[in-house]
Amino acid sequence: MPKKRRSGGRTRGKKGVGTQVSCAACGQLVEKSKAKKFTTYSSGVEYKLAKEIQSEGGYIPRQKKVQYYCVSCAIHRHKIRPGRKREERKRK
Repeated sequence: MPKKRRSGGRTRGKKGVGTQVSCAACGQLVEKSKAKKFTTYSSGVEYKLAKEIQSEGGYIPRQKKVQYYCVSCAIHRHKIRPGRKREERKRK
């Protein structure tokens, strides 16, 4: 069977097995270089209150939440798009 990519879809270089991360959706262990990373920020303060505090010059700390997804879960949850259009994927 032909190999699709020389790198196997990873950016590990010549270091063998890279560090593994867990997919946020299915729990599968995926190499960190291959997993899709999404960062979200959340605040413990309600939006209207936060806007009021910021207008007065206050500072509101926010937490950074990093989630990793395997490629199949990222596509399924519409985080990323498939590489080709639907017609091109069906064509053989």
